[in-house]
Amino acid sequence: MDFTYTIWILLIPLFIFVLTGLAGHRFKPIVSGIAGTAGLGISFLLSCHTAYQYFFVLEKTNGTFPQFQGFNMVWLQFTDKLHIDMGVLLDPISVMMLIVVTTVSFMVHVYSIGYMKEERGYHRFFSFLSLFSFSMLGLVVATNIFQMYVFWELVGVSSYLLIGFYYERDTAVAASKKAFVVTRFADLGFLIGILILSYVTGTFDFITLTGPNSPAFTSGQGILFMGLSTMTWSMIFVFMGGAGKSAMFPLHIWLPDAMEGPTPVSALIHAATMVVAGVYLVARMFPIFSHEPVSLEVVAWVGGLSSLIAAVIACTQFDIKRVLAYSTMSQIGYMMLALGVSGYGGHEGLGYMASMFHLFTHAFFKSLLFLAAGAIIHAVHSNYMNEMGGLRKYLPITHITFLIACLAIAGIPPF
Repeated sequence: MDFTYTIWILLIPLFIFVLTGLAGHRFKPIVSGIAGTAGLGISFLLSCHTAYQYFFVLEKTNGTFPQFQGFNMVWLQFTDKLHIDMGVLLDPISVMMLIVVTTVSFMVHVYSIGYMKEERGYHRFFSFLSLFSFSMLGLVVATNIFQMYVFWELVGVSSYLLIGFYYERDTAVAASKKAFVVTRFADLGFLIGILILSYVTGTFDFITLTGPNSPAFTSGQGILFMGLSTMTWSMIFVFMGGAGKSAMFPLHIWLPDAMEGPTPVSALIHAATMVVAGVYLVARMFPIFSHEPVSLEVVAWVGGLSSLIAAVIACTQFDIKRVLAYSTMSQIGYMMLALGVSGYGGHEGLGYMASMFHLFTHAFFKSLLFLAAGAIIHAVHSNYMNEMGGLRKYLPITHITFLIACLAIAGIPPF
């Protein structure tokens, strides 16, 4: 079965970014919105087709879904053995993430056509949205950890541009700089982890690194530093990058301020896609993490503490978007905790499955909460919940959608 077409899922948003960025000002603003939405719509349909083919048509090998490259090309050749590729890796979690990213991104595009219509820089907004979608899609289908790092940084740049969209406001400029600087510190740890990992194992490739005969399981075990093996240190540094992107304690300080961006940006970045990049990273490297129990303990403790701290802070907030931001941090903490404890007690994989399932459902209900919050802010011209009340009779549709999302986040059957 040929999956080479999957590269177009990434290339279409990239093309839209270049088109709207360079030529958007020459047309009516609405043209940029429709072009961006149409492009993401095509990527969404291609992702759905890929998921159907992968989960329902493709034959399983030994009862499990195969892990293979749908598209691959050599990007940088260093030696015969060491080279960096660019491509599309297809396995259950990357195909699932394709659905999550394209669905939420498409819905945010549709929502933004109306929500942003009075704003200056309309075409600029859709250009940045397309860049973010391209970067996030490139991250989730990366065939090797270096490709993931390249797109990881692109996600950071595009989130900086989106958070600082209202650049006339000092608060938005400060928030975008804060997000950029804090995640750069975390990403330095990620880069150090990648360099240690690739030096010890001699490869960047995910299939090799996470396979049953991975060099990560044998290399670097005898080399100790401060009582921990080289591979354990590598995984702790890699997790540091994930903790920054996913706003884990103590690198969470950028997330509440990032609410200065437009509400559709909050829904896209801080609910469904960018903040789950850290969880996705740990899940992608999970076989190595589970082989290094100390690094998994770090993941579990950081996730658990973040979840508790964020939930307590959320109870004290009045700004509706900040409440949702801290709620997001708490939910991401749960996902990290589930991954961290899933290497114990003879139930390996249960926590991993629970974490991925929660990631999938959280993306949809949290983005719905943010988009509904945007509708409320649009109606009452205030972010503060103590200035709201009795809105059910004025906003009946928003009331129903918000209620559905609240039932989902509370885990009420059948949501």
